[in-house]
Amino acid sequence: MPPRIAHGCDLRKGRVSETGRAYLLTAITNQRRPVFTNFNAGRILIAAMKQAEDAGRIESFAWVIMPDHLHWLVCLNRGSLGALMRDVKSQSGRLIKRAAGSNQPIWQAGYHDRAIRGDEELLATARYVVANPLRAGLVTRIADYPLWDAKWL
Repeated sequence: MPPRIAHGCDLRKGRVSETGRAYLLTAITNQRRPVFTNFNAGRILIAAMKQAEDAGRIESFAWVIMPDHLHWLVCLNRGSLGALMRDVKSQSGRLIKRAAGSNQPIWQAGYHDRAIRGDEELLATARYVVANPLRAGLVTRIADYPLWDAKWL
């Protein structure tokens, strides 16, 4: 009998969100559609992310919105990662669909998280996040890419 392949929701079982810990969060668009080549869609997502930070749920260290995914480096202040990502994806998805006059889902179900251990890993991860557009060949200078930010700038 072949081994059972875990479904995405199975991967979440037993996972814990620790307040005070830094995480790298990654969310993918539905069918990897390049939703965020549209600058206004990116701005809608940024507003949802900022709302979570303004509410004190997270401290945002760095993020980049790529055409078909989001990388977001945060420190969780309260609540769970699941609730944070559900709310940000729901709010941004609803508003992006409305702005585009579309009914297609914006986000793929679920998200990926990786706990960050220590300040050195935090800084290295922030550099990785910010350099995504360079590695993808979207720009030759990060300053030319409009959908990113880092706390240390």
